[in-house]
Amino acid sequence: MKLILIIFLLIIGLLIDQQIEYYGQIIINIVVWLFFLGLLKKAERIEQVSLILCLLYATAGEIILSLVWGLYEYRLSNVPLFIPPGHALLFTLGILIAPKMPNWFIGIVPAITAPYIIFAFLSGLDTMGGILFLIFLICLIFGESKKLYATMFMLSLILEIYGTALGNWTWFQEVPLFGLTTTNPPVSAGAFYCLLDLLVISTINGMGASTLFQKKAG
Repeated sequence: MKLILIIFLLIIGLLIDQQIEYYGQIIINIVVWLFFLGLLKKAERIEQVSLILCLLYATAGEIILSLVWGLYEYRLSNVPLFIPPGHALLFTLGILIAPKMPNWFIGIVPAITAPYIIFAFLSGLDTMGGILFLIFLICLIFGESKKLYATMFMLSLILEIYGTALGNWTWFQEVPLFGLTTTNPPVSAGAFYCLLDLLVISTINGMGASTLFQKKAG
C-alpha cells in the first residue's frame, strides 16, 4: 500500500503542480509534507534517520544544482517546497522496490543505457551525461547497495522524463561553468540520485547502524 501511495502521489502531485497555476503548488507542498511526516512518524528509528538525512541532503543539492549552478530551473524559478520531501519519497520507493529486483537487474541497467550515453557523449549531444554515467558506474561497482543504485537510476529517469514532459522543470542545454552540454532531461540524471543515496547510506554506516538499513535497501 505504501508503494502504491508514493507512486500515486508523485504522478498526481507533479500533474497538479503543473496544471493548477500557483495554488496547485501550494496544495502539493502541503500534501507531500503531510505524507512525509506520516511516513516519518510510523517508521522505525533507522528509517527515520535515513529519511531526515535524505531530506537534508536533497535540500542542499537542489539549492546548489538549481539555484546556484543553474543546471535546471523549476517552472516558477524556485525550488518547490514539495521537492526535498519528494526526494525522500522516491528514496523510500527505491528501498521498497530494490529487494524485489533480480540480481541480473544490476548489470542490465548500465548495459541498456550505455549505448545511447556513449553516442550522446561522442556526438556532443550530452557530454555531461557521460560524466554522470561514470559516477553511476562508480556507485554501482563500489557501493554496497547495488540493487538500490540500479533501481534509483531507472526510477529517477522515469520521473525526470515525466516531470520535464509536463514542464515542472527544465534542464538547460548548456551546462554553466564547464562548457558541457546536456539534454532535457539527461539520461544519466539518476547519478545525482545515486549520489544522494550514497551520502545517506554512508552517513548511516558512519553512525554504526547499517545492518537493518542495508537489508531493506537490497
